[in-house]
Parts: sequence; C-alpha cells; structure tokens
Amino acid sequence: MARISAPHTIDQVAAPSCCGSLTDAALTTAQAESLAHAFAALADPVRLRLLSLIATSAGGEVCACDVVEPLGKSQPTVSHHLKVLREAGLVTADKRGIWMWYRAVPERIAELRGALA
Repeated sequence: MARISAPHTIDQVAAPSCCGSLTDAALTTAQAESLAHAFAALADPVRLRLLSLIATSAGGEVCACDVVEPLGKSQPTVSHHLKVLREAGLVTADKRGIWMWYRAVPERIAELRGALA
C-alpha cells in the first residue's frame, strides 16, 4: 500500500475555459447534466474518499487492490464505486495483468471546481 502517500499536483490544473462558474452564465442543458452526473458521483462519502486516495497517490495512480483496505469496504463494493467515478469522468483506468490501475482526471476535477468558483 505504499502508493497512497505523497500529495499530487491536481490543484494546479486550471478549469477549462469552456465551463465557467455557475454565476458567470446560465448553464446549457448538456453542461448541467454533465456537472450533475459528476457531482452526484461525489455525493457519496466512500467515492469522495476514494477519489481523494487516487488523486493524492504517489505516482498519480493506484491499483484497485490498494484501496480496499483503507476504505474498509469489500472488493466488489470498491469496484462499484470505481465504476461510478469512471462513468462520471473523474478517473480513468487501465488493466495491467489482473489488476486495474486508476488515475484521477485533473481536467474534470478542475471543471467541477471552476463551476463552483
């Protein structure tokens, strides 16, 4: 579990210029649906913590096997939460052997941060 330790530089990613603050202009239906989907994914404390573990992991990625213990949840439950985060565009994944490795998507996180700014 040594991969979940050092801080990552996700805060340094600027929000995309196409998606301003909620107070800049009214959102289009597509923008509102996209943001709502991502915020809904983060509305669960387990998923919020999971994204935090991934985003702050050493090397910027984490094996799914390394987040089961810190979350105190079963592997199938963690896999479900990772799927929700992936569908919301907050993490990406790739399979290496039998394990899935996850990385946060800094641009998507910046988009959410920018919407609330």
